[in-house]
Amino acid sequence: MLGVRNTLYFHRFNNGLILLAEPMDWMESVSYSILIPYGPVLDPPELAGLSSLNCEMMLRGAGKRNSRQFLQSLENLGCETSEMVAHLHTGFGASMLSDHLLPSLELLADQIRRPRFPEEQLENAKQVVKQDIFSLEDDPPHRVMLELQHHFLPDPWGRSNLGTLTSIDRIKIDDIRQQHARYFQPDGTILSIAGKLNWEIVCDKVGELFSDWKPQPLVLPEEKIIGSRLVHIPCDSLQTHIGVAFPCVPLRSPDYMAAWSGVGILSGGMSCRLFNEMREKRGLCYNVYALYSTLKDQAGVYCYCGTGTEHAQESLDVLIEELNRLRFGIDDGELNRLKNRAKSTLIMQQESTGSRSGMMAQDWYHLGRVRTLDEIESAINSLTTSTINNYFADHPPSPFHIVTLGPEPLRASIPDQIYSSPLIN
Repeated sequence: MLGVRNTLYFHRFNNGLILLAEPMDWMESVSYSILIPYGPVLDPPELAGLSSLNCEMMLRGAGKRNSRQFLQSLENLGCETSEMVAHLHTGFGASMLSDHLLPSLELLADQIRRPRFPEEQLENAKQVVKQDIFSLEDDPPHRVMLELQHHFLPDPWGRSNLGTLTSIDRIKIDDIRQQHARYFQPDGTILSIAGKLNWEIVCDKVGELFSDWKPQPLVLPEEKIIGSRLVHIPCDSLQTHIGVAFPCVPLRSPDYMAAWSGVGILSGGMSCRLFNEMREKRGLCYNVYALYSTLKDQAGVYCYCGTGTEHAQESLDVLIEELNRLRFGIDDGELNRLKNRAKSTLIMQQESTGSRSGMMAQDWYHLGRVRTLDEIESAINSLTTSTINNYFADHPPSPFHIVTLGPEPLRASIPDQIYSSPLIN
């Protein structure tokens, strides 16, 4: 076992805010992660990208501090910050020395509850978001994977957080303020803290800062049909970019570890199946990988392959062949390599307060509880080839969704239309 068994603390405030904490007394740092239940699934379709623009504007001053003063206050505390917008969540995180946790939480409360949204900075913020959209032209792998998500997941879950140039231009400052007032609320918000901390002091401070935050009901939009299963984006290029996805069980499923293990067999090192078969043995591609991505009620395995046009069709064929080969099982050597990689990752997460706080928040959202690192290690140790092989015999990879970007469409045995679907305009 990892040899470190920490106490996990939990408190639910009357307004629905969840506070999680794990003291790591051997660390000198501390990190927080907060997930607010607002993301692109809640943006009006005609204002796609509103959640990303809202996040960008939240960085431009809060409470009594203007944009420069707010950023300087964070830097004065030595905070290393991050932010993200995805699906149903806007997230903020920060790591700092433990002595600076309480004042950093005060800044967080201002940022979450009292953003200034300066109208004079709206156009500059729009340019930042637009640059991310423009960058898709120079980042075809990202563009392919966004398009794959768009068609693989039912609307609105497959929406990109970026929006389009047209939708970003439509957004007014009142749209941002109204959306923030409507959806930034405590019920469903998760604040997790890991590192050197005193639980009683932290809990009291969070209560002081957030307990009077008023909750509001959250109603999710209805899901619509999944998009096309075979999509081609024409591009005059010497390269072809391939994205393939298939459904999988979500994190909360009892079969999660077996499904996750299959992804680890496909990707995650130079001995993994995709890298070994497609790059090392056949020299088909310069990059290939698979990753697992989960929402609360559905999940998928997403694969990417970047190759020259002359090898594109063979690359797609071999990629599908390797995915299908999962149903025929794995061997003990593959399982041992998977377990060793997974344990190394756990040890590194134990040494990072930021990784741990982020994992805690995600666990609570998906599971309604936090897994200890020892619990995760025990689940890894309990994996057997039979467990994994039985799962993929019962849940073979299918059906596939495929997106390609390059000069010519590729052949695939999927009965669906082929059409162009740009994300930019």
